[in-house]
Amino acid sequence: MKNGLIPENNIIDLIYELRETPVMLDRDLATFYQVKSTRLREQVKRNPKRFPDDFMFQLREEEVDLLVSQNAIPSKRALGGALPYAFTEQGVAAISSVLTSERAIDVSIIIIRSFVALRKSALNGRSLNSRISHLEKAQIKTESQLDKIFTALNNNKDIQQGVFYKGQIFDAYSFISNIIRSANKSITLIDNYIDDSVLTLMNKRNKGVSLKIITRSKTKQFRLDISKYKAQYSTISVEYDLDFHDRFLILDQEKVYHIGASLKDLGNKCFALSLLEKQTADIFIKYIN
Repeated sequence: MKNGLIPENNIIDLIYELRETPVMLDRDLATFYQVKSTRLREQVKRNPKRFPDDFMFQLREEEVDLLVSQNAIPSKRALGGALPYAFTEQGVAAISSVLTSERAIDVSIIIIRSFVALRKSALNGRSLNSRISHLEKAQIKTESQLDKIFTALNNNKDIQQGVFYKGQIFDAYSFISNIIRSANKSITLIDNYIDDSVLTLMNKRNKGVSLKIITRSKTKQFRLDISKYKAQYSTISVEYDLDFHDRFLILDQEKVYHIGASLKDLGNKCFALSLLEKQTADIFIKYIN
């Protein structure tokens, strides 16, 4: 498994039910991501807002005893005196945002598919060695949508659209981040309300991908943010234009996403995002050029 990825069946065997929720242990996840458990925990602790209690929790002594009895953990001694952490399916998705490597993304996709496969098997009434029970329908719907997003990314398909409701801050952030990562040559952002958080988000683009910002904002703070950004990152240009009301994200001068909210406000209110049809996108790109 050093260079290759793990088969889905191998992962399913390492999904356990704790607190009526399917989870994976940090030690197993660290093995799949090819990092040390301590490194994984450090990244999680540095990003506490991305790992709420329903994404990750630390095991209790009695839960460790249960896993030892099931041979999930060889012994308490193998843990080195520390109580392990358990990650839900959403927690695994969040890990790919803090372990910023191609392997982390690929492994997260495989693991999430394993969660989904296990859940589908449970819903079909198949035996699962008593590891997992039915999940609430609303939760299944949300997680299924997340799996579709990761599947589209893995198959290099365009993410067509998405609707995010008030409070879905991380989901919207992750969705936009994946779109940004899909650009190969250039990104053009049209947004009249940009701050340093948007510039940080744009750093998720691949190396060598240029960035162009079109905005009407000329505030002192924005000009300062841009000057500091340019001092470190050269592949950025800014144009000031008063003709745009909506927000657009253009990838490689080919794909155009229409975004119903400024990137700095993702998830604060309900908004939609959609990929324009090619003919419409071509006309729009000619207009801005």
